[in-house]
Amino acid sequence: MKELNKTYNPADIEDRLYEKWETKKYFHAKVNPDKTPFTIVIPPPNITGQLHMGHALDNTMQDILIRYKRMAGYEALWLPGTDHASIATEAKIVEAMKAEGLTKEDLGREKFLERAWKWKEQYGGRIVKQLRKLGSSCDWDRERFTMDEGCNKAVKEVFVNLYKKGLIYRGERIINWCPHCLTSISDAEVNYEDQAGHFWHLRYPYTDGSGYIEMATTRPETMLGDTAVAVNPNDDRYKQYIGKTVTLPLVGREIPVIADEYVDMEFGTGVVKITPAHDPNDFEVGLRHNLPVINVLTEDAKITEDYPKYAGMDRYVAREAIVKDLQDGGFLTEIEDHQHNVGTCYRCGSTVEPRVSMQWFVKMEPLAGPAIEAVKKGDTKFVPEHFDKTYYHWLENIRDWCISRQLWWGHRIPAFYCDDCGEMVVTKENSCKCPKCGKEMRQDPDTLDTWFSSALWPFSTLGWPEKTADFDYFYPTSTLVTGYDIIFFWVIRMMFSGLEHTGKVPFDTVLIHGLVRDSQGRKMSKSLGNGIDPLEVIEKYGADALRFTLITGNAPGNDMRFYWERIEASRNFANKVWNASRFIMMNMEQMGEDGKTSSVPESSLTDADKWIIASANDVVKEVTENLEKYELGVAAQKVYDFIWEELCDWYIEMVKPRLYGSDAESKKAAIVTLKNVLTDALKLLHPYMPFVTEEIYCTLMEADGKADENTSIMISEWPVFSEAKTYAKEKEAISLVKEAVKAIRNLRTGMNVPPSRKAQVFVVSTDAHVREIFENSKLFFASLGYASEVLVQADKAGIDDDAVSAVVHGATLYIPFAELVDIDKEIERLTKEKERLQGEIKRAEGMLSNERFISKAPEAKVNEEKAKLEKYRTMLAGVEERLAHLGR
Repeated sequence: MKELNKTYNPADIEDRLYEKWETKKYFHAKVNPDKTPFTIVIPPPNITGQLHMGHALDNTMQDILIRYKRMAGYEALWLPGTDHASIATEAKIVEAMKAEGLTKEDLGREKFLERAWKWKEQYGGRIVKQLRKLGSSCDWDRERFTMDEGCNKAVKEVFVNLYKKGLIYRGERIINWCPHCLTSISDAEVNYEDQAGHFWHLRYPYTDGSGYIEMATTRPETMLGDTAVAVNPNDDRYKQYIGKTVTLPLVGREIPVIADEYVDMEFGTGVVKITPAHDPNDFEVGLRHNLPVINVLTEDAKITEDYPKYAGMDRYVAREAIVKDLQDGGFLTEIEDHQHNVGTCYRCGSTVEPRVSMQWFVKMEPLAGPAIEAVKKGDTKFVPEHFDKTYYHWLENIRDWCISRQLWWGHRIPAFYCDDCGEMVVTKENSCKCPKCGKEMRQDPDTLDTWFSSALWPFSTLGWPEKTADFDYFYPTSTLVTGYDIIFFWVIRMMFSGLEHTGKVPFDTVLIHGLVRDSQGRKMSKSLGNGIDPLEVIEKYGADALRFTLITGNAPGNDMRFYWERIEASRNFANKVWNASRFIMMNMEQMGEDGKTSSVPESSLTDADKWIIASANDVVKEVTENLEKYELGVAAQKVYDFIWEELCDWYIEMVKPRLYGSDAESKKAAIVTLKNVLTDALKLLHPYMPFVTEEIYCTLMEADGKADENTSIMISEWPVFSEAKTYAKEKEAISLVKEAVKAIRNLRTGMNVPPSRKAQVFVVSTDAHVREIFENSKLFFASLGYASEVLVQADKAGIDDDAVSAVVHGATLYIPFAELVDIDKEIERLTKEKERLQGEIKRAEGMLSNERFISKAPEAKVNEEKAKLEKYRTMLAGVEERLAHLGR
C-alpha cells in the first residue's frame, strides 16, 4: 500500500501533481448543457512581467473560486492569457537594441516587429510558467494573447463598428504625451504626484505702452506659445482692458486680452496666460475664442526650431534660460515657492506634457451611460459594494478616450490614407485601394492603446465576433477578480465594451482585492528594496503555504501585510494536516480489511463520533456560505479552526483509546468516522492548499481501496450540508465534556502540575442527564484531562475539603489537592518563597523609610517602590495562607 512520506516536503510533490492534473486535462472546460457554467477570465499579465505578490494574491483568489465551483458541479472555465503591453514591451526591445547600437528607424517597422515577436516567444511565456508554480488551474488549452489572430479580428470589428456609428473619430485635440516613451497616453495612464515647484510672476506690456498686465505661471517655458491673456468678464479691475493687446516678451508677438469665465477672479491677480498647445484648459479656451495653437516643444520635450535662441534645449534647461532673460528684461517680478500636482507617465515616471496632436478618440458619453445604469440596476455588482462609487466617479466625469499610440508594437489602426487625393478609409482589410482615385493607400502608422484590446478580453477570447458555442455557453462570464487600482484602466472599459458589442454585461460580479504590502505596511517597490519574490517563498515553503498565507485574514478590498511568521504558520498547518492523515492511515493499515470499512450502523457511533460528524457538517455549511459571499479569508479560517482544533486536538485524541483498544466494532466506527471527516476536511481545504490535499487524498483513497488512475480530489464532489447529520444532543454532550477538560487543564496549569502526574476527578451534578453525559465520556478524561479515575456522583460524598474545584455548565469538578501536589515538596517550595518575599519586603521597607531616598529619588521611582512593597505583601499573605492550609 502506498504511504505518505514521514515528513511533508512540498518540493517532492508539487511539480509532479501539477503535471498529472495538466496531462489528465482536469483544468479543461467544455460546453456541457447538463451543467451550469462558471467562467473567470484572467486579468492578462503583461508579457514583460514576472510573478509578484500582487499576481500571487490575484491568481490565488481566482483559483480558490474556480476549484470550489469545479468541485461543486459547475462547468468551471478559467481562461488564461497574456497582454502584449505596447509601451512596456516596445521599451524593453528598444532598450535591448540600444545596446547593439540600433534604433527602430535603423531596422524599419517590419524588421522591428519580427524582433518583437521573437522577444515575445522567448520571454512572453515566463509568467505563465510561474503561474503554474502557484498551482493555477487554468484551462491552458484555451490560452490567449491580446495580439493573437482572434483578438486582432475582434479589435478590427470593434474599431470599424464604432467608427461607423460616429463613436470613433480622428481629430486634433490636446492629449497626454510622454516625451520619454514618445507616445500619447490616456488619462488613466497618468499618475499624479506632489512636486516642489514655483510660481513665476510675469508682466506683459500693453502694446500701446499704457502699462503692464501681471499674472503667474508654473511653466514659464510655455510662454513662447502664448496666444492670449485671459480675464473674467465680470472682473471690474480688467473690463477696460478687454480687447486690447499685449506684446509677448522675448518673442514680440502681439496677443489679445480676452474675457472668459474659466478665469478665477479670486486666484492670484485674476489674469491667466493662454497657451492652447500646452494646457488642456487653455486648449478649450482657445477653441471658444478661435485662438491659434502654437506648439513650442518637440516630441522629446525640446524647444522647436521656431525659437532659435532656445532651439534644441531640453524643457528644463530652456526654463532656466527663459527665466533669466525675462528677469534681465524686467518682465519677472517675483518667484514664489509652490507645491503642485504634476502628471507623470505610469510606465517610466517622466513628467507628462499636454500636447496638441492629431489622434484617434472614442466618444465616451454615449458609452458611459449604459455602463452606469448596468451597475445601478444590479446587473453587475462590486464586492465590496462601496467600490461602485469609484466606478461611478470615473464614468460620470469621463473625457473622450485617446486610443492612438505612436508605437509599432500593438494593433495597428485600421485606417488608410490616400496621399494623392487625401481620402481616408476605415476597413477590416489588411490593405486598401483608394475608392476615389484607385491608388494604393497608406495605413495609419499608429497602434491602438493596449487597453483597447484588453477591454474586449471577456468576449474576444470566447470567439466573438463569431457566434461560437463557447461564446453562447460561457458568456457573460461570472466573476472578475482584480485590484482596486485598475477599476478605471480595465473594469470600466470592459463594461462599456461588453454592453456595446454584445448587449450584455461582461461579468455579474467584480471581486476587488487590495495590495500586498510589507510587514510595515509599505507598498512593495524596487526603490525600497522590500519586494518579496513569490517563487522564492514557494521554493522554501511550498505553494500551499504561500496561498494560504495570502488568503488568511484577507477581506475583500482591503490591503494586507506580508509576514514571514505567517508563512511559517501556514507551513506548520500543512504539516499538521499531513501528520494527522498519516496517523489515520497507519491505523487503517493496522486494522487490515477492517480499515477499509466504508460505513457502520449509526448505532455503533459514539457521542464523540456524532459530534465530529456534526461539526464537520457545520463547517461544510459555513465554508460554502462564505465562499458564495466571496469571504474567502473567513472560509479559510473556518477550515483551519476545524482541522487544527476540532479534528486534530480533540477528536483524534478522544478516539486514541478506542483505536488502541480491543473492541473491534468501536475501532471500526472510529476509523470510518476519521476517514469520512478527513475526506470532507481535505475537500474544503483543497481550493486553498491544492497540492498537499491532493497527495493526501489520493493516498487515502488508495489505502481505502477506492483509487483508480483518474482519482483526484480536484474532480471529486464538494461536500454538502445534511440535516440528518446535525446531532444536536451529541454536540451538546461533547461541548460539555470539552468545557470540563479545559477547566481541568486550566486548574493544573495554574498549579504547575506536569501532565505526567495523574489525578482523580470527581464530577458532581444533581442533573441525571449531565451525570449520564460524564459517565459515557469517562474514557476521554484519561488522555485529555490526565485523570487517573473519574467518579460521577450527585453529591460531594467522599471529597476532601481541600479539593480544588471548577464549575462548568450543570456540574462542579473536584480534584483532591494531594492528588495534584506532593505536599512535602510543596511545603518546601512555599517556605522558600516565603523567605524570598520577606527579604524583598524588608528591602523595600528600608528604602521607603530612608528620608534621603524619598527626597532625592524621582517621584515615579518612589511610587514604583511603594507598588512593589504592596505586591510583595499581597503575595506573602497568599503564601502564608497556603502554608496554613497545609498545616504549617
